[in-house]
This record gives sequence, structure tokens and C-alpha cells, in this order.
Amino acid sequence: MTIITNIEDLRVLAQQRVPRMFYDYADAGSWTESTYRANSADFAPMKFRQRVAVDMNNRTLKTTMIGQEVRMPVALAPTGFTGMQHADGEILAARAAEKFGVPFTLSTMSICSIEDVAARTSKPFWFQLYMMKDRGFIERLIERAQAANCSALVVTLDLQVLGQRHKDLKNGLSAPPKLTLPNILNMMTKPRWCMGMLGTPRRGFGNIVGHASDVEDMSSLSSWCAQQFDPSLSWSDVEWIKQRWGGKIIVKGIMDPEDAKLAVNSGADALIVSNHGGRQLDGALSSIAALPPIVDAVGDKIEVHMDGGIRSGQDALKAIALGAKAVHIGRAFLYGLGAMGEEGVTKTLEIIEREMDITMAFCGLTDVKKVDRGILVPGTY
Repeated sequence: MTIITNIEDLRVLAQQRVPRMFYDYADAGSWTESTYRANSADFAPMKFRQRVAVDMNNRTLKTTMIGQEVRMPVALAPTGFTGMQHADGEILAARAAEKFGVPFTLSTMSICSIEDVAARTSKPFWFQLYMMKDRGFIERLIERAQAANCSALVVTLDLQVLGQRHKDLKNGLSAPPKLTLPNILNMMTKPRWCMGMLGTPRRGFGNIVGHASDVEDMSSLSSWCAQQFDPSLSWSDVEWIKQRWGGKIIVKGIMDPEDAKLAVNSGADALIVSNHGGRQLDGALSSIAALPPIVDAVGDKIEVHMDGGIRSGQDALKAIALGAKAVHIGRAFLYGLGAMGEEGVTKTLEIIEREMDITMAFCGLTDVKKVDRGILVPGTY
């Protein structure tokens, strides 16, 4: 039996068990993938200040995210095609997050629908919204999220146009995926995955098929998706969403201090410093590099979160030290999901929690709410 000690172990196992086209969808960036790589690499130069002879008893990572109590300042980020990493993936990830005590965010482009996840969890989860040209569909999505008792709406702002993702193009990854001969042959080498998919009815895009106009089955989905992402998206659309939602709103995709200030003005409850995992603008800053100027620009006027490149509890703690209230993990939990299903997502969260806890102790602190830049060596960040 494989002994899992870190996120990389889960990644390797997921690569073995998930069909190439879906593994590559999760584990790739756009163009040269320079920003995708920088998201992780830019954590490495940052060094911790180790402290000794400090009472390390009674440590806690408990805090809040947009007023919600959480076991640690980590949420599961919205990821498309999650249900293609493992059968019923969104349901499994949501259940793991609920049991662990951290937020789960369901993507608009999920395989399992809002209703699927709500029926199989007992606590509210978050829903991520893309602004589409079909405003009637967006209104219905918001109403469905309200009916499912979702406790926050995460509005993604950085997908007005689609970044060029070379691996997806080469693999024929589309909505629906193209079942080319190479893809079919590769799937045949993943028997666990195939058996799981044969055992579930959830293989389409549950939030879209049967809900969007003229999308009654998977065959009509591709043309709809190609037409619907809205390049005219503006801050006035965020106001429009806020009025219809009436609850907590988090805006995702902020990479510039000026946009952070606009997020404050929009009335959002939180923003996520994010470059879409390096899947949109290649050559952009890493998320961790963009974080400090944004924190400095908005202060405590809005809750600042971050995603991108987090592969350990140490990465998460470094982001907290630089001013993030919390972090969101995408690929890290997808590796766990692809490797071991719900158990793998739980293992991901356990690894990150343990790494955060031990590192915080070595830095001489016992409460994550007291973590700041003082735990880092000056000149390394």
C-alpha cells in the first residue's frame, strides 16, 4: 500500500489513475505555463523565522471566512470537470469538506449539479458563478443556488475570454470531451476510473444541460459554451448579481491593486487574489507575488483571500503571513480526489492542516489569527 505523506504523493497517484485528458485539464496552464509554474515556485524563496523555547501547547488554526467558522483558513476552490477526476467528484469533495469543517465551492462548470450536491450534504456550501450572455440563465442559476441554501456566491471575473491551453487542445478536451481513439485507449488503462463512471449517471454538466436554453443534451453543449462567456463583463454586472443574490459575495480573479479597490467599491464581502491557476494570462504575476500589494491597497476594507500554487500547509501559512485571511486550494484537492476519491480529499486537508500546525509552532505561534509577516525572514519575500 502506498504511504501518503504529502500532496505530491497524491499527485503521482492521481496521474496513474485518472485518464490523461482529465488529469492534464487539472494539471496544466496556458501557453508556456510560466505563470502556472511560478504560482508554486514563488513560494520557495520565502523563509520562515524559527523560534525556540516558546510554549507550543493549545495551538489552533480555527478562524472565520466571511463570518463562517472554519477549522482552518482553507477552502476548496471551484474547479470545472471535477466529476471527471473521479465519479461523482463534486459530491465526494463537498462531503469531505463538510466533515472536515472547511468551505467547498461548486463550479458552474461542474459535472454534478447544485441540486445533486445539496441533496447529499447537510451544511451550506458556496457556489461559483460565471457571467454568461444569457442573463435569464444566470438568474435561474442564482435562484437554484438560493434554493440549495448556498451561503456564498463566488463570482469569477477572469474568464471573459478563454486562455489558450495547449494540452487541452491536443487532448481534444472540450464540452463534451472528444472520445478520440487515443483518449479511449488511454481510458482503458484506467479500470478504477472506468468502473466508477459506469456506476454513476452523472457524466454531463449538471448545472447547464436541461437548464440553459437550447441545451437539452451534451451534443448541444459545445456550441452554447463557445457563445456564452461574456467579454463585456463589467463591475456593473457584479452589482446586478449582488442585487439578485442578496447574500455574501466573493469576487475571484483579482490581480491588481486598482481592481482590488474596485472590488471594495462593488460591495463584495471578500476578494480572491487569483490568476485562475495560471490557466488564463500566461506571463502574469504569480498569485503570491500579487498578494502583498493588494493587501496594502485595501487594508481591512475587504477580506482578502488567495489561490494558486498552494501545495502544502507551509505555502498556505506563507500566504496568511503576507496578509491573506484564507487560501483556496484547487489542484491539491483534485489530486486527492483523483487518487482516492473522498478519502483522498480528506487526506489532502489532513496533510495541509498538519503542515500548517507544525510550521506555525516552529515559528513560535499558537493561533493562526496572530500570524503575520513577522514569521518570515525579511528580504525573502
